[in-house]
Amino acid sequence: MPLKKINTVLAAAFILFILWFGTEFILSPETTAPSFGLPSWPSGDGGGFLIIKGIRDVVLALVLGILLVTGHRRALGWVLLVEALAAYGDMTTVLAHHGSVATALGVHCLTATLMVLNGLLMMRETRKVATAPGTPAPQPA
Repeated sequence: MPLKKINTVLAAAFILFILWFGTEFILSPETTAPSFGLPSWPSGDGGGFLIIKGIRDVVLALVLGILLVTGHRRALGWVLLVEALAAYGDMTTVLAHHGSVATALGVHCLTATLMVLNGLLMMRETRKVATAPGTPAPQPA
């Protein structure tokens, strides 16, 4: 399978996954929050922060989707690399707050690492390859 097709399928999968997860946090944060990996529900009116997390995820997915649909593949590679930092940040947050190590590593770290891999593959796909000219250029006399 060509690298371009693999990259497209991976990027589309990330877009759909992030969009789905973000939408779940917006529509039903109380049922989705336990899957994030933190040990306790926010106290007081902290549930609003879960909706903010959902909105963040939806926006991240839309940015990736726009770049994929418009064919800006090199920019998509860079954005995948940068957006992986959000998932690494989620992993760090779960670990720092004594949450589930399995979720931190198995969900957040794995997602971030796969995003980095997809971003690097996208960069490889779109790199400029300098080709040697077939015949030397004529020299001035």
